[in-house]
Amino acid sequence: MKRSRKIKILATLGPASSKREVIAGLVAAGADIFRINMSHTPHDELNRLVGLIRDIEHETKHPIGILADLQGPKFRIGTFENTNVTLEPGQSFTLDSDPTPGDAGRVYLPHPEIFESLRVGDRLLLNDGQVNLVVRDASKDRAVTEVQSGTQLSDKKGVSVPDTTLKVDAMTDKDSADLDAALEAGVDWVALSFVQHSADLDAIRARSDRKVGILAKIEKPQAITHLNDIIEVADALMVARGDLGVEVPLERVPGIQKQITRAARRAGKPVVVATQMLESMIKAPVPTRAEVSDVATAVFEGADAIMLSAESAVGDYPIETVATMDRIAVEVEQDINFPSIISGQRAEPQSTGADAIAAAVRQIAETLHLAAICCYTGSGTTGLRVSRERPQTPIIALSPVVATARRLALGWGLHCLFGEEAPDIDGMVDRACEVAVREGFAGPGDRIVIAAGVPVGRSGTTNMLRIAVVNETGTGAA
Repeated sequence: MKRSRKIKILATLGPASSKREVIAGLVAAGADIFRINMSHTPHDELNRLVGLIRDIEHETKHPIGILADLQGPKFRIGTFENTNVTLEPGQSFTLDSDPTPGDAGRVYLPHPEIFESLRVGDRLLLNDGQVNLVVRDASKDRAVTEVQSGTQLSDKKGVSVPDTTLKVDAMTDKDSADLDAALEAGVDWVALSFVQHSADLDAIRARSDRKVGILAKIEKPQAITHLNDIIEVADALMVARGDLGVEVPLERVPGIQKQITRAARRAGKPVVVATQMLESMIKAPVPTRAEVSDVATAVFEGADAIMLSAESAVGDYPIETVATMDRIAVEVEQDINFPSIISGQRAEPQSTGADAIAAAVRQIAETLHLAAICCYTGSGTTGLRVSRERPQTPIIALSPVVATARRLALGWGLHCLFGEEAPDIDGMVDRACEVAVREGFAGPGDRIVIAAGVPVGRSGTTNMLRIAVVNETGTGAA
């Protein structure tokens, strides 16, 4: 489980990767954390998948993270008399509250919350943006639009409203039931879809009682506007480029990706880059050159994790896809330009003891060419603050809380381990050296640096830095 890269790989499970041997193969190929898409996963299947992952985790003796991705509110049009219609740019097309099957002039929209929010001039994007409508007249039960682009429309296609902040709860009844099931199953992260502002995260925070990390998926223009507030409340972020690329012009997505990844890194919150990273490998055994460059860009940007969706969930080559992503990431991180690019994006530490210790740990480790950094972290804060510094030195994150170790599997560069708490500072030094040797990061005579909080066992007190030498027995001397 010792990886040759810092960035993590998040793989989505699905029909192509639901068997135990395939999941084990994904871990061996490089998957660090698994995504379970609740849009397509019944609760009994969720429990089965979690059980399989935990069995594999026990065999590998390394924490594996699990993320449950809630569906969020989905908006779709009704049906047509002949299942589909042909539209002409410039024509009038009405969406209304009449459930009668539609035609080339109108269709049912069973979402009164959209009608309540629409204003003249707002856009409606249907079928993943392939049909673009502009509102010319709006009321509480209908919207008369003009077709701007797109000619084909069929039953039950999705609706996006990029210019409008909808007055809807971020969590649907289905999401609430799925959240309860995910918490009961013992997942480590929950992702919330279609976040518009920080208040959307309040309900899930109250329900979860901090038992899981909350990941906010950034896929709406409104979320970009409120990005700083969302980062303040969320535990992690995802650049969800699929829906984001529908809601904003495609040419803006790369810049928004950089904005989100850099803002999250400044805050010390993990950030995931997702969607279509190796899309062609759903059917092909090798990716396109453009996809390789896309993955490389996310690695150079310093994202914490890169995600596979359909590639690992329903594709023909799930294990090969993870292995390919692993090789790309390893090669990029070994590039001669990688250290200077990563360090050039480093933010100034915040004026806290934890940040000062983390910055010092990184500088000492790189200046003295130490074998490893060892962080003792109960809540995960120490590990994430050191990860935020993006040191070139390997980081070992030791936690007495197995849930913390699993959540930290999402963090850049963190080699996560679960173990009993050391009784005192000398015990911390010995255990850190033993672990560094056992995990293959150090040998006798090597030096490591240790970051922790004292008194031992008190969360949020990162205040100790210690350099130790690994002796012949594998223990250490400060």
